[in-house]
Amino acid sequence: MNSSDMKKFLFKISFYILAVAAVLLWLGSYADGNTDDNYRHFTGPKPSNIILGDSRGSQALVPDVLDGKFKDRRFDNFSLNLTESPYGQIYLEALRKKLNPDTQDGIFILTVNPWNVSTGKDVKDAKEYTENTSSLADMHFYDIAPNYEYLLKHYPKSWFNIYNDREAIGKSNTYLHKNGWMEVTVDINPADLRKREASKIIQYKEFANTQKISQDRLNALEDIIKYLDAKGTVYIVRIPGFKGVMDIENAFSPDFNHIIGSLAKKNNVKFLDFSSQYDKYIYTDGNHMYKESGKVFTAQIADSILLDKKVLK
Repeated sequence: MNSSDMKKFLFKISFYILAVAAVLLWLGSYADGNTDDNYRHFTGPKPSNIILGDSRGSQALVPDVLDGKFKDRRFDNFSLNLTESPYGQIYLEALRKKLNPDTQDGIFILTVNPWNVSTGKDVKDAKEYTENTSSLADMHFYDIAPNYEYLLKHYPKSWFNIYNDREAIGKSNTYLHKNGWMEVTVDINPADLRKREASKIIQYKEFANTQKISQDRLNALEDIIKYLDAKGTVYIVRIPGFKGVMDIENAFSPDFNHIIGSLAKKNNVKFLDFSSQYDKYIYTDGNHMYKESGKVFTAQIADSILLDKKVLK
């Protein structure tokens, strides 16, 4: 191919490349709460009041309820799931990127359970942690929409699915709100609930056999507390599951509340333990609160924080 033919070829292919890029940009602009369970955690604006944790926290704590209780604040739920956002250095670095750097009087709710401060018994080094392959490990931008960095790195399906599954057609059963709340819509009739609870018990019994409380993760939780304590007020919250799950957790780590209570006392922050109140709420699968129970639970947390704030004044 001579130089003239090469120029013609490059000229023609450039139009093709531009056309493909234009289509991708257009499709990506439809990314929303239906796209996947994490996308909206990487779209702005950067919050000054934040919720941390795993999927139990992502579903049980509803920012809209907190916003209603604290009229001058807006909360963001930056909880992902047990695989991607257990307490660790990757979560801390992601938090640094996510939080508004000018935050001075924030309210921070850190949800805990034995699992998000645990690692596998066979894990020998932090290089083996599950979150090393999560979106938190390699994302740079947390406050842009559309976030093409996220879509290019972490959306494995055809981008035509983004358009086809857009929320304008209808919310998916797992819908991530702009404020980070994961709204899960499932049937909660008693027969289905019992089946899902039974399945969850099997899963968590197997989980308890393979996991161990990690001092490294507890140290990371303390690092996060110290980082946030300089920017506002930290509250540690233990969210309950149903009795079957709580029994497994308490057998797995009988002194868990003591461990967290001591950590809270050492750092002069409040530990709000709701684990004994498991029978007050409805769960979708024994582990995650049903969305209406989550709203009630969130209001209780807000009231506890408001009372604490009043006492501190």
